[in-house]
Amino acid sequence: MTVIDNFIAPACHQQIETLYQDEHILLINKPSGLLSLSGKNPLNLDSVHHRLAQIYPQITLIHRLDFGTSGIMLLALDKASNALLSQQFQQRTVIKGYQSIVAGHIEQDSGIIAAPISKDKALFPRLKVCFEQGQKAISHFQVLERLSNPDRTRLLFTPETGRTHQLRIHSQFIGHPMLGCDLYGNLDTQAMASRLLLHASELEFEHPFTGQAMKICCPCPF
Repeated sequence: MTVIDNFIAPACHQQIETLYQDEHILLINKPSGLLSLSGKNPLNLDSVHHRLAQIYPQITLIHRLDFGTSGIMLLALDKASNALLSQQFQQRTVIKGYQSIVAGHIEQDSGIIAAPISKDKALFPRLKVCFEQGQKAISHFQVLERLSNPDRTRLLFTPETGRTHQLRIHSQFIGHPMLGCDLYGNLDTQAMASRLLLHASELEFEHPFTGQAMKICCPCPF
């Protein structure tokens, strides 16, 4: 069975904001509605990588954010930095924090979601929770605020693993889908926001050359 992705990204007119830069690394605030990497379809050429490669030809992505997710992305400006930073992500020593607003009120103030994630060609581009064949996926959450009319909860997620769509799937799994999510919500929760309410707000890692502990924060826009 051949899986075809017919998604065409709408034009993104927002600019990429630089949060930190030195000779080795670049940290940016990615706008919602911009691809991290250009797609195979030539109509999906515009992306974080495409824009920044015009300025820094050697630039490489260390990780990606979903199309609808905004916030902090870390990029390397040379091969050595790419290798050292990629190793930190593989060893899971990088700490990532995401803010989100989900439907309903979550009763517990904090918790852990452990629900393995698996591909399913019949669901493409969605993924699913599968305890038999899924890959390990763990997300920690903390309630930041409970909002009303309608009932919503602002969360800080700290994922242990980095599976595709992990936080969106885990939100749906506990019965509180993210607002504005077109894949893992319903028509009501999708209509409650004009964009996916998921923002990469914090990133902690070691500088690849100085070894300095770095913590970058980016205020949540919603």
